[in-house]
Order: sequence, then structure tokens, then C-alpha cells
Amino acid sequence: MRQVVLDTNALIQSLPSRSRYHQIWTDFLEGRYRLCVSNEILSEYEEILARYASPEVAHNVVEAIARHPQTLYRESYYRFHLLSDIDKDDDKYVDCAITAGADYIVTEDSHFNHLKEIPFPRLNILTLDEFYETLKRGSTHYDGN
Repeated sequence: MRQVVLDTNALIQSLPSRSRYHQIWTDFLEGRYRLCVSNEILSEYEEILARYASPEVAHNVVEAIARHPQTLYRESYYRFHLLSDIDKDDDKYVDCAITAGADYIVTEDSHFNHLKEIPFPRLNILTLDEFYETLKRGSTHYDGN
């Protein structure tokens, strides 16, 4: 089963039912991939979601993630600082991905492209479109919209 780290912008874009990427959220809920998180990531999810929706909606989304059987908690006790020179706030996703052995980090943030230049540890960075297509190829439930 794929193990994935969704950065906050990817999560936010996958939540609305009218979003092109909503199937990414639905696939997680249906257990089609594992979502790798840390407490630091969950805190950011809730903080940022509360700005776009409401504190209650943000809390409910984070609770759904926290209680889901396909959520993989991985706290990184070592900080790799692979994005510190660019955007140190994004290091939490990288650290979680390394610690969890994630297959992908899914993001629309161009800062993560820097990771493609680092030979070790090798991290696969996908955009929402690329991840959506990856999921689509592995399933027959997508309608192509």
C-alpha cells in the first residue's frame, strides 16, 4: 500500500466535494493509501484549515485523519533540515516522509522541487495532478472528471 505525505496545500485542495482532487481525500477515507503524519503536521493542518473553513471543520478533519486506521504516525526525532535554507516550515513534511519511508510527498509548493536535486535520501515529489493520475491508474473507480 502506498504511503503518502500530503502537505497542507494538497490536503486543503482535496477536501471540497467540488474539487477536481476530492477523490484523493475520498481514496484516503476508503483506505486506498496510507497518510503519513506527525503531530506537527496535524497541528498545521488544523491551524491552516481553520483559516479557510472554521475551527470546528478543521478539528473534524484532523480528528478523521487521527482516528483513521490508514493513518501512519511517524515522529521524526532527527531533523534533516533539507529545506531549511528555502522554507524551514516545510521540513516537517520531509522529516515525516523520510521517517515513514513514504512513497511520495504530494504538494503544489515549488520549494519541494529542491529535493529532486538531493541524491540521498531520495524523495519522490508529486503534484496533485501527478498523484491523482497515480491513484487513477491503480483503480477503476475514477470517472476521469
